[in-house]
Amino acid sequence: MDLETLLAPYTLPSGVVLRDRLVMAPMVAQGSDPATGHVTDEDVAYFARRSRVAGTIITAAAFVERAGRGFERQISISDDSDVTGLHRLASAITSDGARAIVQLYHGGREAHPAAAELGRAVAPSTIEFPWLPYVPQEMTEAEIRATITAFGEATRRAIEAGFDGVEIHGANHYLLQQFFSTFSNHRTDAWGGDLERRMAFPLAVVDEVQRVAATAGRPFVVGYRLCADEVHGETVGYTVEDTAVLADRLAARGVDYVHVSLFTGYTTAPEGSERSHGQILRDVVAGRCPLIIVSEVFTQHDAVRALEHGDLVAIGRAALVEPEFAAKLAAGRADEVATTVKGRKDDVVLPAGLVEWYRTTGKGLLPPLEGIDELEG
Repeated sequence: MDLETLLAPYTLPSGVVLRDRLVMAPMVAQGSDPATGHVTDEDVAYFARRSRVAGTIITAAAFVERAGRGFERQISISDDSDVTGLHRLASAITSDGARAIVQLYHGGREAHPAAAELGRAVAPSTIEFPWLPYVPQEMTEAEIRATITAFGEATRRAIEAGFDGVEIHGANHYLLQQFFSTFSNHRTDAWGGDLERRMAFPLAVVDEVQRVAATAGRPFVVGYRLCADEVHGETVGYTVEDTAVLADRLAARGVDYVHVSLFTGYTTAPEGSERSHGQILRDVVAGRCPLIIVSEVFTQHDAVRALEHGDLVAIGRAALVEPEFAAKLAAGRADEVATTVKGRKDDVVLPAGLVEWYRTTGKGLLPPLEGIDELEG
């Protein structure tokens, strides 16, 4: 692969044409109104500054219902009153020709603010987890059905707000992954048990989102983000072989892409495998939809090399540090790509809540961001 391939237009199965193969990964920005989840001027400024960071920009996770809110200053797509602000956000992202994708999210057991507000957090099963200050409660059949509908309603709002598509968040131990995992899903009904039934809820969400997306009257992207496996020492929620089955089902349903969430580098491979998670899953979906690979992509060299593991390349921290990542690569200015946010407060335009998060409660949890502790100045 080469730079020309990275920067060439790419057409998704829906017909939506991406400017290039670079994607800004979804990252919680902590800029929205803490009471309502409405988009703020900070949100708009943050994404407007990154309108040239990649050909496709995926927003921070937006909660589809109040019971799924997982962060204090998280974007809401749960109410029709959100649409006005979301329209401003989509307009900011697309101002230089990038595609705007909003990520649809439900925190499940990890929805700490929702638990504080509503008095309970919901999950596939009632299980006590040592890291949670509460015991999440098993979702009823009615709650499951309502949540599936909520993802559909969120998709309708995304269409009305002018987004080019949505990404369903099925990764990072949030609700959809919780249903897929034997570690967190102990149900014995139609929503849990063997692999087929553990896929039922995620696939039902996909079906509902696609049903609504078909009413857009224009090509509209539906993507799905997943974790390649859930293996933590001797605790195994599912393996990459299980994920391959899910990825196959997603591709068969006609999703526009499968996005692999990784934290340990785009070359990460299952233990004992000579092939990376990305390569394994790309072979599964090949010819039907592209695979997005992510993690530890900071330079032009990284981005080009990552194409050996995926069809599209997502940047996370690099998008925080260098708001014009794709623009500089396209202009032949790769040597000017910034590597630190130190002393660049006015240039990087990070929400105050995100900077505070990195400096306080996020320490040790968030991946390191060069210069964040010395951003002022």
